[in-house]
Amino acid sequence: MFAQIGEGCHIETPFHANWGGKHVHFGNGIYCNSNLTLVDDGDIYIGDQCMIAPNVVIATAGHPILPILREHHYVYTCDVNIDRNVWIGSGVQILPGVHIGENSVIGAGSVVTHDIPANVVAYGVPCKVIREIGEKDRIYYMKNKKLDVWE
Repeated sequence: MFAQIGEGCHIETPFHANWGGKHVHFGNGIYCNSNLTLVDDGDIYIGDQCMIAPNVVIATAGHPILPILREHHYVYTCDVNIDRNVWIGSGVQILPGVHIGENSVIGAGSVVTHDIPANVVAYGVPCKVIREIGEKDRIYYMKNKKLDVWE
């Protein structure tokens, strides 16, 4: 069904893909929660150990702005690349041509219209980098809730 799928991947249903995953390349250990939609007219590359929350759309296809081209059903495709260990929050929309760098977190409800670098937290509409992942994240797993793994 997929162009490539690594070991230990899990996809909750329902799952939707224009081409049934024919242009989707999954690394190892990927988890996708329910209602994932992949507009896989172009290639989608997702690296090892990524987590995808419910109701995410990853689109490689779009339509031109010029009305006459849309009247003639023009479509373009641009590949999407998501590097290893990325967490994509609930309801995120990733648009054609986007590249998300490794270890980054994309916050729930974001619309990702441009590239996101590695090792950052990014969210919003449009999605933008809010901060780098750093030492604070070794102490707190969420807001003021402390990790106990180091004690």
